[in-house]
Amino acid sequence: TKDFGRIAAQTARNIIRQGIKDGEKSQIAQEFQSKQNQIVSALVERIDEKTGAFTLRIGKAESTLPKGEQIGTENVKEGEHIKVYVSEVRILDKGPKIMISRTHPNFVKKLFESEIPEINEGIVEIKAVSREAGSRSKVAVQSHNPNVDPVGSCIGSHGSRLSAIIEELGGEKIDLIEYSEDPAKFIAAALAPANVIKVEFEPELPNACKATVPDNQLSLSIGNRGQNVRLAARLTGYKIDIRPESGFYGEN
Repeated sequence: TKDFGRIAAQTARNIIRQGIKDGEKSQIAQEFQSKQNQIVSALVERIDEKTGAFTLRIGKAESTLPKGEQIGTENVKEGEHIKVYVSEVRILDKGPKIMISRTHPNFVKKLFESEIPEINEGIVEIKAVSREAGSRSKVAVQSHNPNVDPVGSCIGSHGSRLSAIIEELGGEKIDLIEYSEDPAKFIAAALAPANVIKVEFEPELPNACKATVPDNQLSLSIGNRGQNVRLAARLTGYKIDIRPESGFYGEN
């Protein structure tokens, strides 16, 4: 290299620098591809006052958490660490683009996996999650061991396990539903806290049903602005038509 001229030395330096950058990009891409569909810890470096977006430092990489992917009820400050769900890693010419979220239903699922040993060990399985981030989630769980109560396992002693998850979600309410292979039982359970008298299916309409509830629980089954029945429908995959026991809409 001592015989290199100025231009040759500069060219060599640029090639070496570019090679290092490409190597770093490749290393970061590999690192985050292994973390796709997982929860990672991130440092909040900046908060954009106009858009509300967070600029996060995740290891050697930087990513943006848009306002729409944040839980609206939480108060986060610069310098704090938060957990985010890596929903996708895109490999671009400029380097890897990491898509992260705190509103994704799988964020709730992964929190349960990290907090509940029975889920991590495969004894209890999360069958479905429906979520309206910052407000409420419904989580359907099933036990593969007859001696293990799936709902009780998730709640924990004095509610300790569930409380830790709710705290991470900024106070979001969580309804734990025991999954059933019987669609009628599953739909009835999904409409909790309302009690369901019966569930009838429409033969000519696949994935549609009518759920009959006591007249005084009509509003409870539907929920505030339809949230309860909407989340139950997403959880079960059925379009649910709520009917009062009397056949007339309106409480007695």
